[in-house]
Amino acid sequence: MQKITPCLWFDHQAEEAAKFYVSIFKNSKIGNLTPYGEAGAKVSGRPKGSVMTVAFELDGQDLTALNGGPIFKFTEAMSLVVNCETQTEVDHFWEKLSAGGQEVQCGWLKDRFGVSWQIVPTILPEMLQDKDPEKAKRVMAAMLKMKKIDIDGLKQAYGGR
Repeated sequence: MQKITPCLWFDHQAEEAAKFYVSIFKNSKIGNLTPYGEAGAKVSGRPKGSVMTVAFELDGQDLTALNGGPIFKFTEAMSLVVNCETQTEVDHFWEKLSAGGQEVQCGWLKDRFGVSWQIVPTILPEMLQDKDPEKAKRVMAAMLKMKKIDIDGLKQAYGGR
């Protein structure tokens, strides 16, 4: 069991969201579904026997989805980062996760459940941390103009083109 497991608080869509995410990421699966018992149902206002939590795994990362009611909403203050090796990966995750959601800026999007994701090519941090501050500055300027990150665009900026 991993030491830290993110828990995502949904109104009532925990199982739907977990199934959606598992359909997008390879090597992913739904784990245990825990129902609301009598005491939990009474306190939460959720129906007894309905899904309280869904344990799921996305490409080796354990997460939990909770049907906690409408009290809390997702914000950009918490996001899930997907590190991508290729533009094909960036395109795949961007297309799937942004469907029905909102494309934001600089590789950020909100999915249809309101969860914020960052779809980040692994080459981006390398370029932004380059010892040549001019290269890093050009890459940052290019990225700030993008919604979905375009690796070729980053490489052109990095190379000064």
